[in-house]
Amino acid sequence: QVQLVESGGGLVQAGGSLRLSCAASGNIPSSNVMGWYRQAPGKQRELVAGISSGGTINYANSVKGRFTISRDNAKNTVYLQMNSLKSEDTAVYYCNMRSLVGVRNYWGQGTQVTVSA
Repeated sequence: QVQLVESGGGLVQAGGSLRLSCAASGNIPSSNVMGWYRQAPGKQRELVAGISSGGTINYANSVKGRFTISRDNAKNTVYLQMNSLKSEDTAVYYCNMRSLVGVRNYWGQGTQVTVSA
């Protein structure tokens, strides 16, 4: 099993910044993708950004140029730097880890990000 613990959510004004962190522990697959998803009220959960253990990165079009994902493999931690936040970024943000071999998939408990207009 893998445990994912998120931190860094909160309330921020539009145009502001927040940094999310997610620390993984447990039986971590050596080849994996760590990512951030978000779910706003009444909407489906969507991918925000992902980064593989080899460093391949992808972003949702809606956050390109504003959000930056990074990871520290030594600390098994992934970060999401969110700049120029908009009200539409308001959601619960979930950390995810999935293995690149096999079907292991894990979720964090979620952290609320609220952007006030």
